Amino acid sequence: MLTKIRNEAQFKMVNNLIESYLQKATLGGGFHMLTNEESDELNRLSLLAEQYEDQTLKIFPLKVNINAVIQEKITELDITQNKLAALFEISNSKLSKILTGKRPPDIKFLKDVHEKLGVDGNTLLKII
Repeated sequence: MLTKIRNEAQFKMVNNLIESYLQKATLGGGFHMLTNEESDELNRLSLLAEQYEDQTLKIFPLKVNINAVIQEKITELDITQNKLAALFEISNSKLSKILTGKRPPDIKFLKDVHEKLGVDGNTLLKII
């Protein structure tokens, strides 16, 4: 019985097992479809995976910044940085400086991110 995930191969194996239990529960209409042993194993494997992610992969906390939010929107909307600058009525140079952290975003920029890209204002307040 695996007591600690030591490498990526073990992590992938554990994730595959977790996925199989989740798929069984989903197809069966809920976790009540798992036996007690399967449920216990799912919980144990989930804790092992979480521990590996926290200690080795260090996934969390996610570092969210204005650049990450804007890049996500650029990808989602399938536009270029130049088109975004035009949409915001600013120079590409100014947009680039804001995205690289060389210049702080001004109020008009943040308002445009909120209104024109649909980014929640509370999210913007948390990341600036």
